[in-house]
Amino acid sequence: MKPTILLLCLSLAPWVTESAAVNNTTATTTKAPASSGLITNTTLAQEWLKEYNSQAQIVYNHREIAAWKYESNLTDHNKKLSIQASIEKDNFKVEAKKNASQFDWESFTDDDLRRKFQKISDVGTSALPDKTKLMRLNQLVADMQSIYSKAKVCLTGGSCEHLEPGLTELFAKNRDYETLLTAWKTWRDVTGKQMKPLYAEFVQLSNEASRISGHNDTGEYWRSFYEDPNFRQELEDLYKQIKPLYENLHIYIRRKLKQTYGADKFPKSGHIPAHLLGNMWAQQWDNILDVVLPYPNKQSVDVTPEMIKQNYTSLKMFETAESFFTSLGLKKMREEFWNRSIIERPGDGRPLTCHASAWDFFDGKDFRIKMCTRVNMEDLITIHHEMGHIQYFMQYSDQPLIYRDGANPGFHEAVGDTLALSVGTTTHLNTLHLLNKLPSFADKEFPINHLMKIALEKIAFLPFGYLIDLYRWDVFSGVTAESQYNKHWWGLRCKYQGLSPPVWRSDDDFDPGAKFHVAANVPYIRYFVSFIVQFQFHKALCDEAGQAGLPLHQCDIYNSTKAGTLLSKMLKMGSSKPWPEAMNVITKQRKIDATALMEYFQPLTEYLKKENNDSNDTVGWTDNCPTLDEEERAQEWLHNTYEPLAELNSYNEAVADWNYDTNLTKHNQAITLQMNLAYTAFAKEAAKNASSFEWKNFRNPDTRRQMESVTDLGIYALDNTTKLKRLSELTSQMEGMYSKGEVCLEKDRCLEIEPDLTRLMASSRDYHELAKAWEGWRNVTGKLMKPLYEEFVDLSNEAARASGIYNDTGVAWRSAYGKNDTLADDLEEQFKKVRPFYEQLQAYVRGKLRQVYGKALFPTSGHIPAHLLGNMWAQQWNNIYDIVKPYKDQPAIDVTPELKKQKFTALRMFKTSEEFYKSIGLLPMPETFWNDSMITKPTDGRKVVCHASAWDFSNRHDYRIKMCTDITMEDLIVIHHEMGHIQYYLQYKDLPITYRTGANPGFHEAVGDTLALSVSTPGHLRKIGLLTSSNTSYESTINFLLKIALEKIAFLPFGYLIDQWRWSVFSGETQPRDYNEKWWDLRCKYQGVSPPVTRHETDFDPGAKYHVASNTPYIRYFVSFIVQFQFHKALCDAAGHKGPLHECDIYRSKEAGTLLSDMLKMGASKPWPDAMYRITGQREMDAGALMEYFQPLIDWLKEQNVNENLGWSTKCPPPPDSIPKNTCMRANKRTGSSPRLTVTSHVVFLSIALGWLLNCR
Repeated sequence: MKPTILLLCLSLAPWVTESAAVNNTTATTTKAPASSGLITNTTLAQEWLKEYNSQAQIVYNHREIAAWKYESNLTDHNKKLSIQASIEKDNFKVEAKKNASQFDWESFTDDDLRRKFQKISDVGTSALPDKTKLMRLNQLVADMQSIYSKAKVCLTGGSCEHLEPGLTELFAKNRDYETLLTAWKTWRDVTGKQMKPLYAEFVQLSNEASRISGHNDTGEYWRSFYEDPNFRQELEDLYKQIKPLYENLHIYIRRKLKQTYGADKFPKSGHIPAHLLGNMWAQQWDNILDVVLPYPNKQSVDVTPEMIKQNYTSLKMFETAESFFTSLGLKKMREEFWNRSIIERPGDGRPLTCHASAWDFFDGKDFRIKMCTRVNMEDLITIHHEMGHIQYFMQYSDQPLIYRDGANPGFHEAVGDTLALSVGTTTHLNTLHLLNKLPSFADKEFPINHLMKIALEKIAFLPFGYLIDLYRWDVFSGVTAESQYNKHWWGLRCKYQGLSPPVWRSDDDFDPGAKFHVAANVPYIRYFVSFIVQFQFHKALCDEAGQAGLPLHQCDIYNSTKAGTLLSKMLKMGSSKPWPEAMNVITKQRKIDATALMEYFQPLTEYLKKENNDSNDTVGWTDNCPTLDEEERAQEWLHNTYEPLAELNSYNEAVADWNYDTNLTKHNQAITLQMNLAYTAFAKEAAKNASSFEWKNFRNPDTRRQMESVTDLGIYALDNTTKLKRLSELTSQMEGMYSKGEVCLEKDRCLEIEPDLTRLMASSRDYHELAKAWEGWRNVTGKLMKPLYEEFVDLSNEAARASGIYNDTGVAWRSAYGKNDTLADDLEEQFKKVRPFYEQLQAYVRGKLRQVYGKALFPTSGHIPAHLLGNMWAQQWNNIYDIVKPYKDQPAIDVTPELKKQKFTALRMFKTSEEFYKSIGLLPMPETFWNDSMITKPTDGRKVVCHASAWDFSNRHDYRIKMCTDITMEDLIVIHHEMGHIQYYLQYKDLPITYRTGANPGFHEAVGDTLALSVSTPGHLRKIGLLTSSNTSYESTINFLLKIALEKIAFLPFGYLIDQWRWSVFSGETQPRDYNEKWWDLRCKYQGVSPPVTRHETDFDPGAKYHVASNTPYIRYFVSFIVQFQFHKALCDAAGHKGPLHECDIYRSKEAGTLLSDMLKMGASKPWPDAMYRITGQREMDAGALMEYFQPLIDWLKEQNVNENLGWSTKCPPPPDSIPKNTCMRANKRTGSSPRLTVTSHVVFLSIALGWLLNCR
């Protein structure tokens, strides 16, 4: 139950009166308020503090419980509760301060009493009086921490890793320069870069709160914890004290790393690339000990292998740490600790903050550690560190709550590390039986190895520990503006650490946010202080343990209760005294001093000096970051020059394209040409600039991939502007012919393709009417554009060859799937897998159609007349479901009547689709989508391209769909398809523009269709109230699967053959006189359909399909229809679906949404097999999931077709001539003459992610 929080709203004057009356005391005893009106009675002050302590424990406990729940299970619900508890704590602190301010505490003569009131009165960032701002401040921290904790990095090979343990282990063990570079950069892309605007807002609110508390800014508030006005200068003095040791360590490590990675990877400025030091942040370098070990043939000081050999577990590591503390006479861990701590990453898959942390729940008994422990020496030391916090908590748990903290924050961090200095000694490791053989006293090499390991942890850390808060203090004070956040970060890292970024960093990056303590708003200077004072503590405890005669690095205080008593004495003080007094108790010193640290490492210091002198290496580095090398200049050019210009030119062209497609006028066509030529000029100039770099030799594969994309000009390589303009004109004219075509079946009955002819082909069952419409459409589209298409092929091929990369346009198109051009063979393999299923479906449908139209109208070759399948192109057959439905007494699965009955509108259909995406945790459509999309056919008479398409305007916020929506189930599915494109756009919008497209074109088509597989299920249609029947019988299942097969399986050969035809045309295999013959050869061979009327050499039936007229590659749809089932199966597994694949509905599964989102966010940044692996665990297209989905139908069809002849002749049969000669056909000639290049050309030829017009099939 949530505790009641009393906010101390005391009316203190009556309280004084009441106290006096009850205790029969005099007015003199209670004292009247001072002339200031403040209370001076110290007895009342003590009583108030007692009440404060009681209530504060309840409030602080509640906040810690809520924070623990959130950080151990990162859900939105838990985050909300955590923020609420933080705000309640802030409110309590503010109310307590308000009450404390009624006392004249600054005049109290009791130092302890005054100290308590002073601490209560400084509420820091809790001081915001505006509750909305206070809520926002807490929300910002929670959101940044959530970004950090949930972040994953997807590496080459497809695996995606959290920081713990995946990326941490990668940095510790991997020695591949490029792999480390990719992981380093991507971690910063998915963490810091995402939170930069949040951090800027946080700084403003945090400073506002700090100023209300009496501090100039948050940095000053943080420094107040140390109660030293000269704190900054004393820190700088400490850094200077240890700098010579760090410099000698740095040059030694740099030399060893050059030997490993090659000197060419290191800047001449003396800096070390920051990703090579075995740690995501290069804060500690002990993981590269194997590379830099002074005497590699000596016994290892890393006992990790021995721990693994002895079957150490997380629990055993924690028990080992506890035994050290108890050996000193310190306290054991409480039962609550063992019952409630998280010491391993939970196996239930929930996201959590794995960063090791110790927790005090402020009730005197509940103390916990949260840590995703790995069995290694590093984590054994970390456990001692965290248990040091727990020991401190327990030791001061009897103090008033206001004193339950370290003497200063650095002291709290130092306790466990002090003991770990003993734990890490060879003597102690031998005591634990983890080091089986102690080195001889005469061995001078082993101690150097040991000290090197400790120095890689401790000395390497010091400048990093120092600079993080130097950076934040400058940010909080305003010295560093938001625009300089990343530049100043690297300025400090280059100056103090001698490290440089391995890739160019931009002002858009926010690399500080890649560190947990920045994201979580945890002050960091405590660690620098800790790493100094722990050596002071260690020396004092060693002296107390009687080991003053030993070298300091050999001291082990294990089993010394005298040392434990001295330590306990200091720990019990908490923060009840200024830290110099606590320091004096344990060390007899009152200042922080690095002398003990320098003593500890003296043997290593001498070794490093000698090694560096003998190597003639110059110690140090330039203060400034190294100047950009060629690769970094290329990265800067991509980011600062190419990216904004590409976005601008792409946006301008997309707007012109949109305006033309939504209003087919000559004026708009002319503007489209103008913008296309502008983009052409830009693309040529960009490729020229990119080619000035030796990018093929760049180290970073990401930079190489982007530069390859920019330099691949495709059709823009055509230097002849007149030809290029003509190429654009041809595409525009052909699309115009298609979009304006009309078929006049009667004198006053002229029909456009959308929605009129589409509806007729779907609903008519008149053989002759269908044949008229079929032939008429081809006469007014393809036949008219054939000469244009012949010219287009020649120019397009000339452009492809001008690139110097491609032999013809078909090769260029296939390159979108990889440069090795094995696509044709891969697709043939997949088609062979599904062909037997298609043959069963074709035979079944053919039999049903013969029953309706009569056997005489069907050729004996086994083909189906192409106009009888409910679709102008016979590409999908779902519109004849009423004819072929297996069990007609079962309820219909087509919810079109229900959509109309419920008065669905186009808008409602789009909102229904959006709700599905949101239900799995994906992004809502932006406001611009709803404002600017065209979702119904305009009623103002203008001509539009009705073909459904999704548009990305390349400016990261404008996304639209263009569609003449009909209120049908088919269009409901199409909407989900198109919205899948939009979702893909939204997910990868923060990538460089060269990566803003699908992993391959088929992936882009598959996203919406994958979700539509769930949407189409009877179970889902029932959930959204469109299907009332609850029938789940075998018969209803077969009905359902057949309907889906009419959409999906019927499509496969059509999706396969269109680009087979075009590839043969582009390659020259098929000449213009054979265009139509080759087209029908393929359709008869693969689809088993035949033309219903005689076709001639002058016909051009491919041009009756939009994608041919608009020059849109089509094989993407075949790929999509295979991989969508792979995606569906993977998402169903993530959603925990049990049962047949065709019954799966991932609606409301956040787990499925997260898996899909992880893949979508990759865009085209990695080869498509990596993206495939990310979502499916496979690296190839595979029809296995498709076959699994339809298995019940496959078995059923085999039974139905027992008496049918499967298959058909590979040759086309002669068609019956059945069209009356007086049929009136009319083509609208108003096509104009201005050119237009489709966005598809950009995607295919330039391989650039402009993606405005990814059309539906």
